Amino acid sequence: MNILKLYKFINLKILGKYILAFCNLGGEMKEISMHILDIVMNSVKAKATLIEILIEDSIKNNWLKIIIKDNGIGMSGEMVKKVTDPFYTTRTTRRVGLGLPMLKEACERCNGYLRINSCLGEGTTINCYFEKDNIDRAPLGNMGDTIMTIINSLENCELIYKHETDNGSFTLNTVELKDVLDGGSINDSEVLLWIKEYVNENVESITKN
Repeated sequence: MNILKLYKFINLKILGKYILAFCNLGGEMKEISMHILDIVMNSVKAKATLIEILIEDSIKNNWLKIIIKDNGIGMSGEMVKKVTDPFYTTRTTRRVGLGLPMLKEACERCNGYLRINSCLGEGTTINCYFEKDNIDRAPLGNMGDTIMTIINSLENCELIYKHETDNGSFTLNTVELKDVLDGGSINDSEVLLWIKEYVNENVESITKN
């Protein structure tokens, strides 16, 4: 198996895991990272050239906040009102939209909220808030897998991912990574696996009590 086939196989295995988990639960996303992946894929479809993910995970403040911002084509005010309706979708292959309505429900189930700010031609920002210790809050999930999958899906688009906790923070920026690679492909299998490990190691280091 050559390098190209290998990294595609790795990425398909990860995507397959998300799809299987989604189907096994009758459409319910059991990890918040699956929602993050879903939103970012929407940003990619919206022709974003920059996507920013900020996660604030605080025991002290008892919150888990997620902000996802893109500079894609954006949405009208009317569209923003519709996208959290579970019976609305722009897709022709599925009658019922699931991603944002499910995320909204998940947030509200944990005494939180989902807010969407968008402007045509400027982009979209999605703010999610969860009560951290709420019994109904899903786990964040494997951010290493999620970020690796996102990066391998990007074309002509950069990603800035920042993760903050009470113990510290770290940032991953694909522009900086590409500078370090000095012409090497960020989609190389070894680079993708390093990204996965780098993210998971840093998340673990700043979430230890």
